[in-house]
Amino acid sequence: MMRAALKGFSAAFCALFLSGCAGIPKGLQPVAGFELERYLGKWYEVARLDHSFERGLTEVTADYSLRPDGGVRVLNRGFSKAKGEWKEAEGRAYFTGDKGVGQLKVSFFGPFYGGYNIIELDKEGYQYALVCGPKLSYLWLLARTPALPEAEEKRLIAKAASLGFDTGKLVFPYKP
Repeated sequence: MMRAALKGFSAAFCALFLSGCAGIPKGLQPVAGFELERYLGKWYEVARLDHSFERGLTEVTADYSLRPDGGVRVLNRGFSKAKGEWKEAEGRAYFTGDKGVGQLKVSFFGPFYGGYNIIELDKEGYQYALVCGPKLSYLWLLARTPALPEAEEKRLIAKAASLGFDTGKLVFPYKP
């Protein structure tokens, strides 16, 4: 049962990657001065633009760790209230170029990769990040805790809106 749920969750994640490859939306730039070692570990999804592969999930986290091949192991996890169970998807990510730039490609299924672009980052403490996929319809606000101070959250959402993301459609998986 859990294996079937995992396959469905993983297959749905592929929809992101099949829809746009490992690029970044036109006009956006990934952060420079990126340090992977500081980015590794657990991140909480504070907000996201919703897609079928995450729809209905709460308490969503992403855990990043090094792979033996030098890539990044990605473990996404969320709770489906409708099914009363946790769903997980494991993937792998690799830099698309300079390792000091927050632009990676990530795959949750076979040879298909999608863009993982860090477009805003707390470079001092690595406490928050704005991440987008290959299109403006993919956005995540991640933090080291399930919530950010209200002013910081509003600032990051305003930044995303100024970049062209439809922030009126954000979902907040840790808010009731």
